[in-house]
Amino acid sequence: MIPAPHLIASQVAAALQEDIGRCDWTAMLIAPDTQSSATVIARQSAVLCGQAWFDEVFRQVDDEVQVQWMVKEGECVEADQVLCLILGPARSLLTAERSALNYLQTLSAVATETRRYVDLVAHTSAKIHDTRKTIPGLRLAQKYAVTVGGGLNQRIGLYDGILIKENHIMAAGSISAALAAAAKLAPADVTIQIEVETIHELEQALHAGAVSVLLDNMNLTDLRAAVALAGQSAVLEASGGVDESTVREIAETGVHRISIGKLTKDIQAIDLSMRFA
Repeated sequence: MIPAPHLIASQVAAALQEDIGRCDWTAMLIAPDTQSSATVIARQSAVLCGQAWFDEVFRQVDDEVQVQWMVKEGECVEADQVLCLILGPARSLLTAERSALNYLQTLSAVATETRRYVDLVAHTSAKIHDTRKTIPGLRLAQKYAVTVGGGLNQRIGLYDGILIKENHIMAAGSISAALAAAAKLAPADVTIQIEVETIHELEQALHAGAVSVLLDNMNLTDLRAAVALAGQSAVLEASGGVDESTVREIAETGVHRISIGKLTKDIQAIDLSMRFA
């Protein structure tokens, strides 16, 4: 789900403040009454994402600017394709250009990367999920981009889901103790998941009533064994060591979910350019 408009506006305001500061000296080289038009062009194939942020940048810089999109959010675009036409004062177009493109390039990169993984496992029932490994300040934006690419969101933050990891288990004393404490603590709208590294740990988690288990860095043999052991009693999520060369085989083990940090962490911005007419 796309973040609420006021959250997008807040993100954009912060981005513009760090970029413009007290003024854009270079744009002031242009006469204030100069009107211009520009197009944004894709230099490579991608899944387009981030139109709301792009539009909001121009709106905050100058609400006289008009952005006319030629493609829809989530649409696959090709190299040399024109994405939008921008009309308005030349100074405003120049001032907004970098921040607007930053959002569009970054979020399109997340959506594009996600789509690659989703397509690789499309022949299975496994679903691609993101993680909390996001760029600071862009958590909601990047998680939205994952959904545009066809993926699903893991917990948004620490507030909407409990993920019991190795250190939590050590501090609590045992897997069963950690799960019992979580069940007592969590309200109905907070999910509970526990991470295990071995089949023995999975057995303990299932015996303690776990209904969602993250299988951390398990090999394919252990993943298959985990699926056979859990049956329909728990949702199983594979994590760790996942890339484009391994995700297909991981999905084919029968796990329900595969979480991938690099969807939002190790991205390369999509090559887009803005050109004045």
